[in-house]
Amino acid sequence: MTTTTPTRPAGGGPVPEQHRSVLTRVQHLLHAQATIGPAVVLLLAVIVFALLSDRFLTPGNISLVLQQVAVVGTLAVGQTIVILTAGIDLSCGAIMVLTSVVMAKVAAKTGLPGLPALLLGFAVGTLCGLLNGVLVTRLKLPPFIVTLGTLNVFFALNLWYSGSATIRGTDMPDLLLWTGQTFTVGGTRITYGSIMMVVLVAAMAFVLKNTAWGRHVYATGDDAEAARLSGIRTTRVLLSVYAVAGLVYAMAAWTLIGRIASASPQAGQTDNLDSITAVVIGGTSLFGGRGAIVGSLIGALIVGVFRNGLALAGVDVLWQTMAVGVLIIVAVSLDQWIRKVKS
Repeated sequence: MTTTTPTRPAGGGPVPEQHRSVLTRVQHLLHAQATIGPAVVLLLAVIVFALLSDRFLTPGNISLVLQQVAVVGTLAVGQTIVILTAGIDLSCGAIMVLTSVVMAKVAAKTGLPGLPALLLGFAVGTLCGLLNGVLVTRLKLPPFIVTLGTLNVFFALNLWYSGSATIRGTDMPDLLLWTGQTFTVGGTRITYGSIMMVVLVAAMAFVLKNTAWGRHVYATGDDAEAARLSGIRTTRVLLSVYAVAGLVYAMAAWTLIGRIASASPQAGQTDNLDSITAVVIGGTSLFGGRGAIVGSLIGALIVGVFRNGLALAGVDVLWQTMAVGVLIIVAVSLDQWIRKVKS
């Protein structure tokens, strides 16, 4: 009795799926579902830190993690749509802080009601994002350079307008502080800012998946020239992406005010880098065209869980920062490997 071994199809075609290595199958799976890897990492992190500390899964600690993630998670929504177009926004934290100071100061100093002050802040954030988009599309400058420059511009405007002074929450309308208010679910206190973040993630995920605009965002990031030749107005897409991102950063500013119950010109100093970290760890490619908003939320949760879990385990802040850095390097290396997948 003779046996045969699997051979390649005639003509040298691809090896059938059942004969691919496990590693190749994993590579294809991660290419098709960018959020699977981050979700597994988050699950493993929760299990490990729950075993290391009895306090990790307590309602109070879960509430703390969610509050810490709310601001960066909201910023990550705007950062994700920018990175999906193969761009990057280093100014997101500066836009957020500038917007928070504008809406808080105009309400505290002029007596403007909460809703108009909030809408003014949204308008400022959108205009800041639109400025980034105009500089990227009209001057044809790399997004990294543009947003590095506007980072300093917006931060300087923030210090000038605020006079380097913090606006206290007691001087603001209740609406501006609403995102910091909490309700209790199963003993866990959840802020309205956290709920707003989840709703924003769900809404943006729906838009990217089910609208022409969302498909154009992915196409522009995957190959801008091919997208242009196919009839997509890539310049208009980029302008809209940066404007929408600016609006999202303004929403993060609202969450920030509620989180710290004030508007400080020094707040959120590292949130621009934290948002990029969340997006990269969440599986969105820095080269554009691949990724998901939900993955960015998972990435923000991973960063929050790691920092919180390591703190509960007594690990020094220095090594907590190092752990996040290692996560970034691993995530980018994984992205490079996934991009080599062959269909």
